[in-house]
Amino acid sequence: MRVLVVDDEKNIAELLGMAMRYEGWDIHLAHDGQAAIRTAREVRPDAVVLDIMLPDMDGFKVLERLRENDPNVPVLFLTAKDAVEDRVAGLTAGGDDYVTKPFSLEEIVARVRALMRRTVATVTSNDSTLVVGDLTLDEDSHEVTRGGDDISLTATEFELLRYLMRNPRRVLSKAQILDRVWNYDFGGQANVVELYISYLRKKIDAGREPMIHTLRGAGYMLKPAS
Repeated sequence: MRVLVVDDEKNIAELLGMAMRYEGWDIHLAHDGQAAIRTAREVRPDAVVLDIMLPDMDGFKVLERLRENDPNVPVLFLTAKDAVEDRVAGLTAGGDDYVTKPFSLEEIVARVRALMRRTVATVTSNDSTLVVGDLTLDEDSHEVTRGGDDISLTATEFELLRYLMRNPRRVLSKAQILDRVWNYDFGGQANVVELYISYLRKKIDAGREPMIHTLRGAGYMLKPAS
């Protein structure tokens, strides 16, 4: 596994690189945005750990450039900011996860390992299609099928299902779902998540073995029917 670590604080980048090398991963370091983009083109990383505050451009712009060459590479943002708007900005920009500084090396390694597991678990038959079990979602045409049967979804239902399918077998809290699907437009009203999960269940799971599961007090998980 190739991991690109991007941080202008060289001691932090070196520490992260050292911790990940213990995992047997091939680590590449960059200390500004241009170097990150150049290195990513050369090594085609399987995951990127990306600081938001870089000297030449912010991490959001770097992510945009990285995704031009590899739309599916998972990205873990590092940020010194913990405000809601910064977290939402990172996720809305296309980041897959974020960690606020200060952090433990063990936490970063665990998060990157989880990102790579999720990338492998979500089988992509092409750049725009997500497949989990017998459920298929085309991000370009917005067509959804389960077991070959067409499923009609509203725009919000589609976004919710896409988020679940990008994170198979992962428990997603109501707060995380609000972050990604509604961007806090509903002021943190978790009941809207419950409502739309129920809508999805009626369309995805009706008359079939369920794929959407509730973990009481934790959130929701989508996984292939056994």
